[in-house]
Amino acid sequence: MSDHVTGPVGPFEPPYYAVVFTSVRGGDGEGYDETAERLDELVAAVPGFLGMESAGTPGGLGITVGYFRDEEAIKAWQSDPEHRVAQRRGRAQWYESYVLHIAKVERSHGFVRG
Repeated sequence: MSDHVTGPVGPFEPPYYAVVFTSVRGGDGEGYDETAERLDELVAAVPGFLGMESAGTPGGLGITVGYFRDEEAIKAWQSDPEHRVAQRRGRAQWYESYVLHIAKVERSHGFVRG
């Protein structure tokens, strides 16, 4: 994904929601990077989107956590037309498997050295 900073996002004032997308990539990766960059742009424009973190392994396991202020923001992202097209393409072309978890965050705190 584009322009990710190394380090955590947040913390935010609870309550808010974390959407955890864990996937295993496989198959044809054509168009994946371009689509991921476009989705980064789109999700950033969703009212209530707070931020996102991603990590992956060389073997293809990826975890992306998106943070949203409320369920309405999550629904807006889920129903975005370009996101829906990318979801279909992901199942057909890019992913061997994935799991999606949506959790309500009730406590949040952080630490930054220096």
